[in-house]
Amino acid sequence: MRKIFTAILLLVGLLPATAADSMNPLANADAIVNAGEARFTVLTPEMIRIQYSRKQQFEDRATFAVVNRRLPVPHYKKEVRDGYLYITTDALTLRYKMGGRIDNRPNDQVLTIQFNLNGRQVTWYPGKDDKLNLKGTTRTLDGQIGDNKRQEMENGLLSRAGWSIIDESPRTKRGDGSTTFAFDKSQDGIEWVAQPVDKEAIDWYFLGYGHQYKKALGDYIKIAGRQPMPPLYVLGYWYSKYQRYTSEEFMEIVNDVKKNQIPMDVMIFDMDWHTQGWTGWTWDRTAIPDPEGLIKFMHDNGLKVSLNLHPADGVDDDEDMFAQLRDSMGMDAATKVVPWNLSDPKFYHHMFNSIIRARENQGVDFWWLDWQQNLTSKYVDGLSETFWCNHVFYNDMRLNRPNHRPLIFHRWGGLGSHRYPIGFSGDSFTTYGTLAWQPYFTATASNVGFGYWGHDLGGHQQTGGNDPEIYLRWMQYGVFTPVFRTHATNWEGIERRIWKYENFPLLLETVKLRYALMPYIYTAARQAYDTGVSMCRPLYYDSPEANNAYLFEDEYMFGDDILVAPVVTPAGKNGKAERRTWLPEGKWFDVCRNKVVDGNRIFVDSYTQPEIPYFYRAGAVIVNNPPMMNLNTRPDRLIVKVVPGADGESSLYEDEGDTEGYKEGAFSWVKMTHKDNSLTIHPRKGSFPGMPAKRAYTVEFLSTDCPTAVTVNGKKQDNGTWNYDENRRVVTVFVPATACDKKINVNLEK
Repeated sequence: MRKIFTAILLLVGLLPATAADSMNPLANADAIVNAGEARFTVLTPEMIRIQYSRKQQFEDRATFAVVNRRLPVPHYKKEVRDGYLYITTDALTLRYKMGGRIDNRPNDQVLTIQFNLNGRQVTWYPGKDDKLNLKGTTRTLDGQIGDNKRQEMENGLLSRAGWSIIDESPRTKRGDGSTTFAFDKSQDGIEWVAQPVDKEAIDWYFLGYGHQYKKALGDYIKIAGRQPMPPLYVLGYWYSKYQRYTSEEFMEIVNDVKKNQIPMDVMIFDMDWHTQGWTGWTWDRTAIPDPEGLIKFMHDNGLKVSLNLHPADGVDDDEDMFAQLRDSMGMDAATKVVPWNLSDPKFYHHMFNSIIRARENQGVDFWWLDWQQNLTSKYVDGLSETFWCNHVFYNDMRLNRPNHRPLIFHRWGGLGSHRYPIGFSGDSFTTYGTLAWQPYFTATASNVGFGYWGHDLGGHQQTGGNDPEIYLRWMQYGVFTPVFRTHATNWEGIERRIWKYENFPLLLETVKLRYALMPYIYTAARQAYDTGVSMCRPLYYDSPEANNAYLFEDEYMFGDDILVAPVVTPAGKNGKAERRTWLPEGKWFDVCRNKVVDGNRIFVDSYTQPEIPYFYRAGAVIVNNPPMMNLNTRPDRLIVKVVPGADGESSLYEDEGDTEGYKEGAFSWVKMTHKDNSLTIHPRKGSFPGMPAKRAYTVEFLSTDCPTAVTVNGKKQDNGTWNYDENRRVVTVFVPATACDKKINVNLEK
């Protein structure tokens, strides 16, 4: 069946040529230029791999950040003259002094690369300081207050200087003090860690993309792997709180959620699900006497379940299945602890088969790897525990639960971590300064392809009482982030049940808005998979020469068509919070003010607590869900918002939601275009199991005058099939269920 879908979509041009993710690290021989102790690989016109090994031992295996080098060979020329090797592509000119030593010391005599940026020549050389790097991300926000984590952010792939370096040299330190390694022989189907062929070698990837930021990211995922799509349910609302809940308390939460009609998709069991301290593998049956029954209750109520892990301390002798694991490892009967050593293939095999699989068989849907004790392995010098746990847990799920998309919830482990979604940012403090910096942090992570950061909405640690206003503003921001998850520590008095707050109706509206936007959000997730451009991204991707795109760092694009400028300060005495906003060039639809406004300007506005400053790109078509309680069912009606101010088009993406079929062609796209006062919903292209044959639409033309008539496919509509809201200035047209392979045209006659 999958092959049929793939063949169909290749014919209609929907499936990218490299749709299937794979490791293919050996570059085409025609792309490689050997020069004694140096070697250069031309990967794209803007990207060249630079290797230097005194032993002339060059790494051809996949490494942590780069897993594929088998790209089409770009056009380039090479020549040696006057003792220098020249490699010239359509974008770059590399010059290397034959026999010269390449290292990190500043030196423009041995190696240079030149390119053009906005009409001026830029010259790079080893050791040149990238002061204009636009940064990437960092391992954790533990302890974040305001922007105190800014200095910890690692360099990213993009720079206003126009160049950047991916440094995969074995001796180079990552942000957490670890180093990169190679992947080699697999263990139970997982590519396993291996030592580099030359630990002293230089292994750089020069990216000279200028300000073509999106192109740089698109080429990065060609060599580093794509951002896999998370399951659809992950994008819904999560309830999470570090607290020792009993089974009865968990069920009470679910019943309260249902009673208050709160949409929800994920329930987190934090670390107190187990016995012991931070590390534990055995159910605490004094709190949860029937784990299988509790998980079944969650599943019956449409919720997925994740368990929190801190695996650093291994497995003690009072844990379930300890004896089985000890004996499988060949340890003495007097052994009291099986140490955590995930770099050991034998330990991985038996640990997962003995313990991890047992919990998954009880119904656990995915794991939260809340690693914090050790940064690097005790057994392999320089190996990141964070990265390696992410790699192994993610791929173990991929191989052992093939009917579901693999998923883990974890911390950033350095370049390459984007292949293992999704991210847990850590324990921040509940302050407005903390909230104000998170939009920048989340969007900037797109610069290393890490597009699925999830924050503790409301903050993790707070002093004083539960402030309804800051919780609301955090939730409003959370609507427009990759992962919509409330959380806090177990300090007495911290409340994260939104129905316990006096402003619950407003908090509930944030959850409803999140679910309404889900078709748009899920489409953005697919676009991130295809293009490398994450759901949340900085404004300078689209406006690279506008200085304000870099200065207004608490604004960002959420998908292609929504600009978000969240309120991150408390209200004044008038009950409103003031917000200074920059809009890029063009026209935008101010959702709060229900009007089209001009871009390329800075303005100040004030917002009441129910108001969220966000803006649709003029001409966009924004697809919404109708009201729904979870993402387990596919709506048979969609709401289509037609944004005025320009002609334009958008697309709707759909697939099965929790299978790997999307990598093999099991998906569909629906293009929606509008011109003047007309919307066209084009026939669906592509297919997937379970897709609807028909669908109804509620089409809303925003901020417009009342038409004299409305037609659907040329037929004039009677009263009752459309209406006009004079206060909102919205024309609503009800299109009955129509076959998805048919074109629908809705036209307003003025």
